[in-house]
Amino acid sequence: MTVSRFRQLLSENDVVLSAWAGLGDPVVHETLLDAFDVLTLDVQHGLQGMEEIREGCARAVFKNKPAMVRVPVGDLAMAGRVLDFGATGVILPMVNSADEASHFARSLLYPPKGTRSFGPARALSLFGAPSAESYIAEANEAMLSLAMIETAGAYREIDAILAVPELGGVFVGPSDLSLALGGRLDPNGAATDEAAQAICRKAKEGGKVAAVYAANAADARRYRVMGYDLICVASDIALLRQASLALCADIKRAL
Repeated sequence: MTVSRFRQLLSENDVVLSAWAGLGDPVVHETLLDAFDVLTLDVQHGLQGMEEIREGCARAVFKNKPAMVRVPVGDLAMAGRVLDFGATGVILPMVNSADEASHFARSLLYPPKGTRSFGPARALSLFGAPSAESYIAEANEAMLSLAMIETAGAYREIDAILAVPELGGVFVGPSDLSLALGGRLDPNGAATDEAAQAICRKAKEGGKVAAVYAANAADARRYRVMGYDLICVASDIALLRQASLALCADIKRAL
């Protein structure tokens, strides 16, 4: 797999679907990768450690699929580290300003474009880069930085955030955005949908990637109609719970 595979998928497809993994089991990651275009590993709220993140990124590359990581709030050190593991996309939560978005986006790029420290020994091996110089050149064009839009401040500053030249795009978190805008959890409410649609439109007008989290297939279809490029669907924990409940209910109905 090439470093630019993620960007290629986004340019060639109407919509790209990503799994959302909170568990660290590599077999779970492989199973999700059999179905989804991308594997997103959630470190902010997920249950995995750095070794499991490292293995998840590698298994994605082995299956010719991109890996993306949502890092903890403000953790730019981890943002750079997961790229060294083989991730080619990073989501930073709770971004509130263009300045924060700029610092984040530049942390994924090597100088002179950014501030990323050089040391991608594992990534060089995973991607089969012929030289360090070739990896630097490709990585600086390929890495996808997504600033989460999930606070009232970020929504107010959306135009300035999208104007950050190094930023790859934005990632809408409907649950937190609904709390921020209306004071209650209402990810499918009219006000949240209106904000999500406006963010998507502005991102696409600015030539940025528009990404969003969808709790289920119905939500994903709605966001696809809005025009979102990248949709993370459900989660490994939710999928396991839903399938287990449905299976047991089906068996009990037959008794």
